[in-house]
Amino acid sequence: MTLGNFTPRETVGELDRYIIGQDKAKRAVAIALRNRWRRQQVTDELRDEIAPRNIIMIGPTGVGKTEIARRLAKLARAPFVKVEASKFTEVGYVGRDVESMIRDLVENAIQICEWEALEGVQTRAQDSAEERLARMILLAQRPQAQPQQSEVKPQTHQFGPLSFQITPQQGPQAQAFFSDSEVNDTRQRIRNGELDDVEVELDVTDTNNPFMTIFGAQGTEEVNLQDMMSQMPGFKGRTKRRRLKVPEALEVLKQEEAGKLIDRDAVQRDAVQRTEQAGIVFLDEIDKVSSDRRVGGPDVSREGVQRDLLPIVEGSTVSTKYGVVKTDHILFIAAGAFHVSKVADLIPELQGRFPIRVELDSLEKGDFVRILVEPKNALTKQYQALMATEGIELVFEPNAIEELAGYAAEANRRAENIGARRLYTIMEALLEELSYHASERADSKFVVDVEYVRTTLEPILADEDLAKYIL
Repeated sequence: MTLGNFTPRETVGELDRYIIGQDKAKRAVAIALRNRWRRQQVTDELRDEIAPRNIIMIGPTGVGKTEIARRLAKLARAPFVKVEASKFTEVGYVGRDVESMIRDLVENAIQICEWEALEGVQTRAQDSAEERLARMILLAQRPQAQPQQSEVKPQTHQFGPLSFQITPQQGPQAQAFFSDSEVNDTRQRIRNGELDDVEVELDVTDTNNPFMTIFGAQGTEEVNLQDMMSQMPGFKGRTKRRRLKVPEALEVLKQEEAGKLIDRDAVQRDAVQRTEQAGIVFLDEIDKVSSDRRVGGPDVSREGVQRDLLPIVEGSTVSTKYGVVKTDHILFIAAGAFHVSKVADLIPELQGRFPIRVELDSLEKGDFVRILVEPKNALTKQYQALMATEGIELVFEPNAIEELAGYAAEANRRAENIGARRLYTIMEALLEELSYHASERADSKFVVDVEYVRTTLEPILADEDLAKYIL
């Protein structure tokens, strides 16, 4: 799938499979996605002049703002990062600086491009892993006499306040010879599952990578010490010897061989380019950094964050460990409830960088009914799948679903309106008793009807103090 494969109508259709309602927001993001494809089709001299149409989504929590952006990025296979604007601080304050979101976006692009590159070499990696594993099994069955070697002591090196040990590599050892027929026979036995219970010893890379927080002029940043030290001569990450059964060992070897086959430099170049041309940044809680400029108070950091966001949104260069990234064509989607403040409270320069404003609708009972039934990942389908693992057939009657939706809407009216997230608390309260005793009711059928819903939820909703803490 390539970026822009979908027309706006097709994009909205895909989003409809997971998100109920909010047609205005879906249309806005679908057009923004298609415009990226259109931009790639124009002449080179005009292409760089076409800027993305950034979007602000305005609506209460739980109505689908984040889900729309996340599904859009997944649909386009685009690098995506969700950040909360309230977590950033102005340069000069302790905290994360705004450029860290672009570095996170590049890391996400690296993961996507690396996964795609690994998918392309799976067949070759499988063959190499099978051959290595076959030789290891044959060597274990027919050990070769090895010459006595002197013990090699590790050398201690100092790196600032850190110290680590490097064991010098030993000279090449004589390899046992196995005929092609022996290796092929063993590989066939591995494929047939005849050796699944056999254990082999492997040196597995230690994935427990320590992180260190560095305080710099641009704020704080987490640095992977394993990555940093791997650049030093003679340092090759820690490994530990483990005994694994053949299927597990084959998977480990397959990952190692696939890693050797891909071009890391090409992956990084592709990731930087994809970040610049297709990246999506979702700025949540943007209303939390807005302030009424007519009223004095401790809001200097809020406006400072907006001023720091401005060059990133309008287009600048950010230095990352994979190279310089230009943000001119990254799509920014901001979202906020704007209960206390309004979009006009943002600084004018930042407002102008978000030309498209979409207001999302609050969810009512009818929306909750559709949310419980229609989406591909509907909550009722999730609970049915969970109970099926215990051998229980869970059935929701249509009238019971309507009653559930009514209780969710009523709870939102009485307490804080948290949108569709209220359904999680309602469903958990409804099925708590069944979830607790599910393992004792295997091979049975459980029907959720209107009477059960009322019997379970009415006492909770009737007690306002209890409903406040449970629902």
